[in-house]
Amino acid sequence: MTVREAVKSALYGLYVSRLRNKLRDATPPRHVGMIIDGNRRWANSQYGVSVAEGHEAGANKMREFLHWCDQAGVENVTLYLLSTDNLTGRSDSELNNLVRIIAELAADLARVPGWRVHHVGDTAKLPESLRSALVTATEATAHHSGLHINLAVGYGGRHEITEAVRDIIREHEAAGLGIDTLADDMLWQSAHSELYFVEALGPDLREIDFFRALRDFAQRQRRFGT
Repeated sequence: MTVREAVKSALYGLYVSRLRNKLRDATPPRHVGMIIDGNRRWANSQYGVSVAEGHEAGANKMREFLHWCDQAGVENVTLYLLSTDNLTGRSDSELNNLVRIIAELAADLARVPGWRVHHVGDTAKLPESLRSALVTATEATAHHSGLHINLAVGYGGRHEITEAVRDIIREHEAAGLGIDTLADDMLWQSAHSELYFVEALGPDLREIDFFRALRDFAQRQRRFGT
């Protein structure tokens, strides 16, 4: 490591520590959704790196990301990993590697003490090996009470909307509420979602990018339509 690189690394560490301290008393979001993007572009920008290695790097970054969320006090995280479009829009070789990488990721997350893994998506079109890995991770962590991780695999716009509506209806029934409040509640849930975009490709995501997102969330003024 050169002197310049050492100084840059030290300054980065100080900045991360400063942001972490500033956010210590801030209330984190209860639920964070992460759409994974850029693994193939990242691989193509690296000399001698295959697309499979790009997806591996992205999965490793998601392991880091989940630990950042857990340490920050986030309760629920949804990782969007493989959509129904991805199942038909990639080569067999790339898809096979993705299936293996996601299955390994699910198994690894299920081994973290306290973490709860849950699959979100349609299993009908998933290969048996991946379907089995997701079921195993879900069942093995069903009674855990720590960070709740939703792995969105085999999801799509129609399926996601259908499942969201079903969940809202179940919550209404459990609470003894009438159908007249259902539409208002659906609009309320979508209106309170907040978006944050990071320019970094998936494997290049840094802890400082995560802290900046939390800082942005903490600084936003929410009027909720008032």
